[in-house]
Amino acid sequence: MRHVHAFGDDALGDLDAVGLADAITSGKVSRSEVVEAAIARTEAVNPALNGLAYQAFDRARAEAAQPPKPGFFSGVPTFVKDNVEVAGMPTMHGTDAWLPRPARADSDFARLYLFSGLAPLGKTQMSEFGFSASAEHPRLGPVRNPWNTDYTAGASSSGSGAFVAAGVVPIAHANDGGGSIRIPASCNGLVGLKPSRGRLPVDGELRRLPVGIVANGMLSRSVRDTAAFYREAERVRRHSALPPVGDIRHPATQRLKIAVITRSVQRECGAEVRDLTLKSAALLEELGHRVEHVENPPVPTSFIADFVLYWSLLSLLQVRTGRHFFGASFDRARLDNLTLGLYRHASRNLHRMPLVIMRLRAMRRRTAQFFRTYDAVLTPTVADPPPVVGHLDPTADYQQIIDRLIDWVAFTPLQNVTGEPAISLPLAQSADGLPVGMMLSADLGQEARLLELSYELEEARPWPRIQDGAA
Repeated sequence: MRHVHAFGDDALGDLDAVGLADAITSGKVSRSEVVEAAIARTEAVNPALNGLAYQAFDRARAEAAQPPKPGFFSGVPTFVKDNVEVAGMPTMHGTDAWLPRPARADSDFARLYLFSGLAPLGKTQMSEFGFSASAEHPRLGPVRNPWNTDYTAGASSSGSGAFVAAGVVPIAHANDGGGSIRIPASCNGLVGLKPSRGRLPVDGELRRLPVGIVANGMLSRSVRDTAAFYREAERVRRHSALPPVGDIRHPATQRLKIAVITRSVQRECGAEVRDLTLKSAALLEELGHRVEHVENPPVPTSFIADFVLYWSLLSLLQVRTGRHFFGASFDRARLDNLTLGLYRHASRNLHRMPLVIMRLRAMRRRTAQFFRTYDAVLTPTVADPPPVVGHLDPTADYQQIIDRLIDWVAFTPLQNVTGEPAISLPLAQSADGLPVGMMLSADLGQEARLLELSYELEEARPWPRIQDGAA
């Protein structure tokens, strides 16, 4: 099916989160009307998209009937990705390898996320532990792309991406350890900013990783929603070592020097995506920015192998500590082939990990030097348009899955290692009508620059809307 969406003439309409917050505050719609509309939209599209991991509709209804909570987004419905703990909701990390049990308290990030007044309707599906770029669990089923349900919605923030694109909610939580905000943004035609390391809190053991690759964030349909979220988050928690994001509401006025790179460490991106990237580069030139084509990214050829081994360390930690963190019902036999393959890869190569960690930490010095020459970098978010469901089937042979992941997810992991911010924007579409994201990255702490540039591109080339296509 093509163009599966829930946009309609209800309390949500076509509004983004900022517009909906204004409508609630002004009394044009009530919080209960908004929640009921979002629940109806969820029920309308979830059978086709499979984005829902856990529903908390009665809780959302009860909260909407209470006096409003403070916060800029008070009453705006949202979903939380199923790897962050929200009190009273189970957290399953995209697997069914243990029996669900409700969280006792909100995590640090959940407290910040919900402090803005966002009203959670439940949890969204993801790939198992976030290891794959497509959520296709053999028992939970695949999360499908609302633009064409034969294709993946990306991952690991799959359900959040599908639901925001389909108009179920205007904003949803996502997080990113190798591209998991930016890849669903690219696949579903959304704005997805991975913030600088430390900009937003991460939870639990992730705080103690030797290279902090995971960042929390969100997905939206507009630049102003993303900018408003980071403005509000900064009012609650500001990282003293990073430049403030501030209140970004307008396009950039400063003309920038931007590097354009179409080749990853792994390979040149596909011909169609390369052409679309060069068209985005031409748009930047038309807007007065100085664009320079750079042949290769500023990373060594060992980077991908190092990242995969470090990525596999996360699987080793999950498998070996599963019973401690998830309870006695944890059953590693129920994990998918990708998770277990990564576990075995880490187990066999654990002796290499100290050198790998040292090389990954050195990446920041390389990119810092690069950003002394350039203000920003333009690349495609992924090397090709979204693949069909099944291409990244986690029950397939491990080596096949990892080879396909490396081939497609070639551009996003660098910023996870360096901690630098990057944003995927829905600036292009494939010949088949699927969204193709373009990624802008900048030096550490330069989210404001990326948001200003994103406003400018959104204004110059408004992106396609799923509700404007044929149903």
